[in-house]
Amino acid sequence: MPHFTHRERFIAAASRQEADRAVFDLCGSPQTWIDYQVTRDWLAQLLGITGKKQGDFCVDERIFEALDIDTRLVGGMPTPKTAHNRAENGISYDSWGIGSREVNGHGEICYHPLEGRTIDEVMAYEFPDPANIDRKKIATWARQAQYLHKNTGYAVIAEHPVLGVFELGCWMFGFEDYLYRLAAEPELVHAFSGRVLAYQKRVIELYYGALGRYIACTTSGDDFGTQRGPFMSIGMFNALVKPYFKERIAYTKRFINGFYQHHTCGSVYPLIPELIGCGVDILNPIQPGAYWMECERLKADYGGQIAFWGGIDTQHLLPSGSVEEIKAEVRKILSVMDTGYILSPAHTIQYDVPAENLIALYDGAREYYRL
Repeated sequence: MPHFTHRERFIAAASRQEADRAVFDLCGSPQTWIDYQVTRDWLAQLLGITGKKQGDFCVDERIFEALDIDTRLVGGMPTPKTAHNRAENGISYDSWGIGSREVNGHGEICYHPLEGRTIDEVMAYEFPDPANIDRKKIATWARQAQYLHKNTGYAVIAEHPVLGVFELGCWMFGFEDYLYRLAAEPELVHAFSGRVLAYQKRVIELYYGALGRYIACTTSGDDFGTQRGPFMSIGMFNALVKPYFKERIAYTKRFINGFYQHHTCGSVYPLIPELIGCGVDILNPIQPGAYWMECERLKADYGGQIAFWGGIDTQHLLPSGSVEEIKAEVRKILSVMDTGYILSPAHTIQYDVPAENLIALYDGAREYYRL
């Protein structure tokens, strides 16, 4: 089989076509990032990388080169500031008014600004104004994407610029309150989701209008699943989430030449046909241990309709497994996902994942392919 460039390999995987190997991803999406500088430094040391960091990002470019990573991430979430932005009593409030406290390096939500609000209050609540987005920031991301597209063979991946309509609802109302509204007050949910979609489309036009021609894929995020199943029935998803999610994807694809990846944690097996129907090309992260999300089941039932990204457990295996256990899991998943697959950690690399185990992930893949 001929050798593929990084970008050609990614396009083949996203198209569910045969390639010389699976795509290798690390930090090519917001959900496969390395969160901690200590881990990044440790990784560089183990790979023999010294001296001043190279590249535009917080992870040294030489780490990606040493691990033969196919993807490069650009962009971000250009949410403009609002009157909600402030810090009080150890709580940081973002542009939506959502309050978070830092726990183990992560912001954990502790305040929901729309909890208990009426529909009139929801419609009057201040949203960020896309007119106030920093255009210079978007222009910088566009230049980075253009450079990578024209001067390298990497698959350029755009971070999604907006939050998902369901997840934002859960964060702004609180999970219990919003799930109740889905069941008891669908008119409020439609009113809220319509406002969110209008915001999303304004941002999409600005963001992908600048980056879209240079990217192989864009990411997306909206968690629809728990460990045991979706948050809602298929009927409720189709009535209250799908119309807005599908329109967001359709509108995004007006501005990009690449694929649409969607990230949702949890067990979403019953929703996969709906996600495909919405226009999702790649599903991330195929969370190990979640009900009915085994790679064998997903490949057999949907491998001809959608590609998969992720699958290497970050809850137990990467934090606590041995090098050999990690390599064995990589061999197993690659033997099943022979096409249509991007190999990566199932989620963000947090402080509890040893750098040795990250290296083992990609060493195991190279050994599988005898690279």
